Amino acid sequence: MEYPEPPLVGAEPCRGRARITSSAGDGTGSGDRTRTIRPTGLLSHPLLVGVAVSRHRHHAAASDGRTRRFDNTASGHRALAVWLQRTARVVIEATGTYGLDLALALHGDDRCEVMVANPRLIKGFAQAVAQRSKTDAADAKTILAFAERMPFEPWSPPEADVLELRAMARRIGDLPVERTRERNRLSALRASAAHSRAVAGDIEVNLRHLERRIERMVARAVALIEDHAGLAEAYDHLTSIKGVATKSAVALLPELLVLPPTLSPKQWVAHAGLDPRDHESGTSVRRRARISKVGNAHIRRARYMPALVASRSEPRVKAYYEELRARGKPARVAHVAVMRKLLHAVHGMLRHGADFDGERFRATPQKAAAEA
Repeated sequence: MEYPEPPLVGAEPCRGRARITSSAGDGTGSGDRTRTIRPTGLLSHPLLVGVAVSRHRHHAAASDGRTRRFDNTASGHRALAVWLQRTARVVIEATGTYGLDLALALHGDDRCEVMVANPRLIKGFAQAVAQRSKTDAADAKTILAFAERMPFEPWSPPEADVLELRAMARRIGDLPVERTRERNRLSALRASAAHSRAVAGDIEVNLRHLERRIERMVARAVALIEDHAGLAEAYDHLTSIKGVATKSAVALLPELLVLPPTLSPKQWVAHAGLDPRDHESGTSVRRRARISKVGNAHIRRARYMPALVASRSEPRVKAYYEELRARGKPARVAHVAVMRKLLHAVHGMLRHGADFDGERFRATPQKAAAEA
């Protein structure tokens, strides 16, 4: 079964209140909230604005022909809000932390609705309209053209604690990478009998320091979860799966909680880049299907080892894995299938507030026959 990417859903014209969902961006939105939009006569035809964000400044292009550059600072964000002059829909290309403060500032203005657009969609749109130049000013105009032609998806920020937990989880994921680099340096250094003992000692000290930092960061993340009732409940449900321990749960939980609650399990799979991508053309090109990897790599990384452990220690997951292998599926394909099916299970667990149930994951043959 092919799992499509989350579709873009257009928003209805505003009539005093707007239902806030999320854009198909990098997973920084969490929807199903409402906020009051100041009613005006121009609400049905708001000003459209495309904003290209960079580290130090951003360029804005409006549908009334105006363009301007603003500093990427709090005062620059306020200046942009004043420059809009009236009710506006602002489309920002997702750029991680560089665009988050601007999105938060504009979201807090009653005259503005904000959409944080997926950079992949913006890039594809620029190619479709044969955009040749690559400057911030040209990018702003391209984003404006995207806003004029594509459905608008209002964005809403997730809770502050969820954002904090996600930042900590991603830092926890970065530190082992640094540890591996230091281990490789130490191994290469010791390969020579004439290696420097001083350098080797310094690397060993840094390795111990990295281990302590990882442990401290994990402890702080767990403490944050325990202090938040909603996070603690979701964490307990997640760790009820054999194979999902503390570090895996800390890494996966915030990446899922920033997603809008309206997404289906298939859309979660697509957001994680675990959906199959076929490559066929005519009768001569027929390549093996692979996962798209168009999505959140943090989710894929956090699901890899838990799925591997669950396929060996969780009876129903193991039975599903062995069934796929018996049907001739390669080990890696079966493993990805387990990752995908476990993500479906997590979706249901978090939505209904339930622990993992192996019978729901894969019913025993006797139970399946009885239900049939």
